[in-house]
Amino acid sequence: MVELEGSRMEARVVIEHNHPLSSSIAERRQWNSHNRIDQTTRNLIRNLRSNNVQLSRVCSVVGTLHGGGEYIPFRRQSIRSLCGKLAQESIESDMEKTVSLFTEMKAKDNGLVVHVDLDDEKRIRSLLWCHGRGRENYKAFGDAVTFDTTYRTNLYNLPFGIFVGVNNHFQSTVFGAVLLTEETTSAFQWCFRSFVEAMGNQCQAMRAAISSELPNTRHRWCKWHVLRRAKESLGPLYTKNSGFKRALHEILDEVVSSSEFENKWEQLVEHYGLENNSFLRRAFYNRAMWAKPYFTETFCAGMTSTQRSESANHMLKTYISRSAPMHVFVEQYNRMIADRDADEAREEHATKQV
Repeated sequence: MVELEGSRMEARVVIEHNHPLSSSIAERRQWNSHNRIDQTTRNLIRNLRSNNVQLSRVCSVVGTLHGGGEYIPFRRQSIRSLCGKLAQESIESDMEKTVSLFTEMKAKDNGLVVHVDLDDEKRIRSLLWCHGRGRENYKAFGDAVTFDTTYRTNLYNLPFGIFVGVNNHFQSTVFGAVLLTEETTSAFQWCFRSFVEAMGNQCQAMRAAISSELPNTRHRWCKWHVLRRAKESLGPLYTKNSGFKRALHEILDEVVSSSEFENKWEQLVEHYGLENNSFLRRAFYNRAMWAKPYFTETFCAGMTSTQRSESANHMLKTYISRSAPMHVFVEQYNRMIADRDADEAREEHATKQV
């Protein structure tokens, strides 16, 4: 090979030292020498995966940048292997990275509050945090708050709780979040104490925690969860009997007085011979915890259940994979909050133009 005026030319080729030329790009990709991912593409893949982009979509994006999937100069397996390595790197020193992340967040947000509950061996048992903007929003919109710990959206399968309210644009606004290792009365007591410094789920543990830590708060069960348990307990009677389902929802959605609710409930149960159904008996016994007529004097900001929390949790799933380590979980949660703040700013701007 010789170089002339900045260009290179092949002066001599020894065929014995080379393999036959590949007949296609697909064949060329099989050679190890043509299967290395360049640094720019590696960085792109890293950013896509950190934003919870699925592997198939990562491959599509890389293919688009190269003019089509058939022109990608490396195998799909190479992308898959790189994603595996990135995931492993992310898991390493997870807790140290999480602590470092909160330190960085505190430097940027003086209003950030982080509470950590440690066990006897100084291991993190619970972690609650609230951004400064969330605390300010709570002052204005904290009259009605939903809280739910249904979802497990992290590598360690920890219950994730999110405190959500409604702002002046009827948007969901997030006040704070908590990661727990257990759902016990003591864990919820710590959680609520740290958030009231903060702010339910229809379990006895949460009910006890609310009564002790938030004595002036009205605890309301999620109607959606009641209906889900009705579906599980009643089976085909609920899912396939349109008459029963319609009558039940009429009682739940349209009845406004407690006496009418009780009379129609008893008529429904008697009509379908469900007097001994354990679920319906428990639901009726605890009716004051979830039924609409028993909350007519309680301000709920248009919320009939933990729908606001569930909506926020659903939104969080678009940002975070279920296998996300702790620090990635917090990073993506922050991105969700930033997007919510941007949505609120747009509504605020639009309101001022009227």
